[in-house]
Amino acid sequence: MGVPRIYCRCEVCNEARTTGHNRRLRSSVQLEIADAGVVWIDCGPDFAKQLEAADLRAIDILLITHAHFDHIGGLVEWADACRWTQKKGIAYAPTEVIAEINERFPWLKNQIQFHAFDQPVMIGKWQATSWRVNHGKNGYAYAFAFLNKETKYKWVYCSDSIGLTDEQQQPLAELDLLILGTSFYHEPFAYETRSVYDVIEALDLISKWRPKQTLLTHMSHDINLAKDYKLPANIRFARAGLELSL
Repeated sequence: MGVPRIYCRCEVCNEARTTGHNRRLRSSVQLEIADAGVVWIDCGPDFAKQLEAADLRAIDILLITHAHFDHIGGLVEWADACRWTQKKGIAYAPTEVIAEINERFPWLKNQIQFHAFDQPVMIGKWQATSWRVNHGKNGYAYAFAFLNKETKYKWVYCSDSIGLTDEQQQPLAELDLLILGTSFYHEPFAYETRSVYDVIEALDLISKWRPKQTLLTHMSHDINLAKDYKLPANIRFARAGLELSL
């Protein structure tokens, strides 16, 4: 839902409405990749605001993790922009994700070229790989791994997951950077009703996977960025507009 939530007057939502320290749009990543241009991961309903904040008028490639609205809600607006600029959009997503998008928005393929992302693809110098991950009561999503074959730098974007099997966890070991979704610090609801790891669960897994650096994203209004959660030095919460050099 992002922060603030329209119905909520909690401390975090009220602070987000004033100083904006905790203001969070739906999760996405902008990548600037040589020989590939501006690459975006996911296209939620805040997509236009995020492009404006980044001073962008277009993107070159879109990668889509799954077909939930907070990750594809901006596709209609992007398609409309592609129509007016007469620049066909290029999107990569696993085949089953493309099928869900086409079922929901069958006209998008008139403006956006969807390519299957079931096998590794090269995006500039980065080899990108996708694999299916458990998303709890919300079904499934995909995580994306990126490897620079020249520098051997490897990082993963896994925004929506919980209950990962041993096989699904294998690509998460010994990374240079992990971006992992955590909705609550400690989620109080029954495990079978949940869809994303909480911070406490993530810390336990991160100690097992041992990435050099971790960013926690996809945060609900349970996370207060003004609070010190005593996270390890190599783990921090993502913030809107945060920039990293890989």
